[in-house]
Amino acid sequence: MFYVYILYSKDTDKYYIGYTSLMLEERLRRHLTSHKGFTGRAKDWQIVYFESYEFKKDAIIREQEIKNWKSRLKIIELISS
Repeated sequence: MFYVYILYSKDTDKYYIGYTSLMLEERLRRHLTSHKGFTGRAKDWQIVYFESYEFKKDAIIREQEIKNWKSRLKIIELISS
């Protein structure tokens, strides 16, 4: 199983979009540990949305689709639906 997920940090008021084959709780734990990169800047990330896919290819396509929106409002609309 593959997941497309959206994280949100109140501290930075930012969203992060990713995909993983890990269980979501484990992936979140890794985001919250000390590491370099975008999510390493905050320690309050929460999973606010996810979708499940059987195939990696489909998860990657969906992740890119959401990232290409470049619209905070569309992301908020997706999360709220």
